[in-house]
Amino acid sequence: MTPQQILAHADSGEPWGEVQPPADAAAAYQQALAVRALRVARGEQARGYKIGFTNRAIWPVYQVFAPIWGTVWDTTLSFCEGRGGVSLARTCQPRLEPEVAFGLAAEPPAQCSLQQLFESVEWMAPAFEIVQSHRPGWKFTAPDTMADGGLHARLLVGRKVPVHQAARDAQDLERQLAGAAISLEKAGQVLDQGKGANVLDGPLHALLHFVGELRQCPGAPRLAAGDVITTGTWTDAWPVAPGEAWTARFEAPLTPLEIRFT
Repeated sequence: MTPQQILAHADSGEPWGEVQPPADAAAAYQQALAVRALRVARGEQARGYKIGFTNRAIWPVYQVFAPIWGTVWDTTLSFCEGRGGVSLARTCQPRLEPEVAFGLAAEPPAQCSLQQLFESVEWMAPAFEIVQSHRPGWKFTAPDTMADGGLHARLLVGRKVPVHQAARDAQDLERQLAGAAISLEKAGQVLDQGKGANVLDGPLHALLHFVGELRQCPGAPRLAAGDVITTGTWTDAWPVAPGEAWTARFEAPLTPLEIRFT
């Protein structure tokens, strides 16, 4: 499948059908970067990144056994103070993931330590990523997910918490986030639970992994101040539909987040 065809399916929300998967991860990311260039050329602005498959508990479910990443766009990103609405129009088999997003204050240094990464982060926030699969039935290979923009469809970011007010250093922040729990509710009913440690032992560790992976990808852009990066789901990914309302009740230092779909 060409980058133009991948973008056309992303625009329409139609599934791929039977197509030849990319040969490997390297080829898949080059396809994703070509799609990124097409989106930039037509006027979209890259606003950051998503990291996927950081929750090892769901690797056997989807048969993907390592993290992936994709681009977040001005057309897919929105912010709220605790309650927000998101349209599912032109998404393909959408599912919901409760996550932690970080906002960068500066580009992290090369081969940075966890503490140097902490010093490069401005804020953290609860987030819902709406993910999608253009492969029918959510049956895909790992390279499929990379070429498919990291399965990214939408990202709703909740109330921002300045990290340097919430934690004294990287270890303090990771202790808080790894130990925090979440309850995922639909219409007031708890459907799933999780904790920050599910995400590569903690969201800051997930971010550190991504920083290294991005630098190793030929042609990938560099991180910059202002980038928003969401770090992976604390629970399984749940199918969603217009008219539904979901709530993620994160423990401190994060706040609850509610989303309504249209």
